[in-house]
Amino acid sequence: MNVDCFIEARKSKGLSQSELAENICTQTTLSRFENNGQVPNLKTLIKLCTRLDFPIGDLFPKVGLKNTEVVKKMDKIEFYFITSEYEEAQNLLESLKITSEDENSDITLRYLYLKGFLMFFRKEELTDILFTFDQILLNETTTEKKMYQLLAYTGIGMTYARENDFEKSEFYFSKVIGQIYDCPTNSIEDMWRVLNMVFHAGVYYAETNEIEISNALLEYAITICSENHVTYYLARAAFQLALNSVVEKKDIPETLELLYDARAYAKVNGNQVLLKKIKALEIELKEV
Repeated sequence: MNVDCFIEARKSKGLSQSELAENICTQTTLSRFENNGQVPNLKTLIKLCTRLDFPIGDLFPKVGLKNTEVVKKMDKIEFYFITSEYEEAQNLLESLKITSEDENSDITLRYLYLKGFLMFFRKEELTDILFTFDQILLNETTTEKKMYQLLAYTGIGMTYARENDFEKSEFYFSKVIGQIYDCPTNSIEDMWRVLNMVFHAGVYYAETNEIEISNALLEYAITICSENHVTYYLARAAFQLALNSVVEKKDIPETLELLYDARAYAKVNGNQVLLKKIKALEIELKEV
């Protein structure tokens, strides 16, 4: 309880303890509150604060307020992942002030996951990216923290794939695919993360030319969205399916249908980055 602010408010009013306590409580009661932190009953406390024009809420610590602001920013960063707006996400990440004393906290693990993915998207050094994800993996694994462990595996797999070290990337993506079905999804943010992992696994297997596996994962992502009535990653999954269709040399109308689905979803999510890619591929296909 912030008693010091209360005392400052009393002194700024030019009131002694006796003057403030008059007809409310004894001076001894007020003294015990100011000097020893012994809180009087709530009615008395409210009357004292009212006389001082001091909001009673200012006595109490702002529990969770800072974290609430941090969480809101993290939600925004995670949505930027969906729309591929990585520079905006990076700027927002840099504005975060993570001061949690508990290294195992959800806030810290989420920060490391976001940081690691952004380092990958910004093409930073492999060792720096791996170090960031390793900090997640060094935490004790619990059911609640399982999601972050799998996200770290995904990020590491993506990073090794970028370096064309497919033996190592396959090792990590296999872990993700093998365990993702047991991962609890208790919030919309959890769904974002599951879709993130499934989508990037789909992209990975497309890059390794295992199109059948890629298509299955991307269609699974679309099923998750359909069953939960959300559009997150729908556009990007449909676009990757269109790219896979090109690799498979399917009929152009079939590929364009996937592309048009991707465009519709991208418009819903306001994904301007993807809309440009869709337009470019559409032009390319129609020129064939």
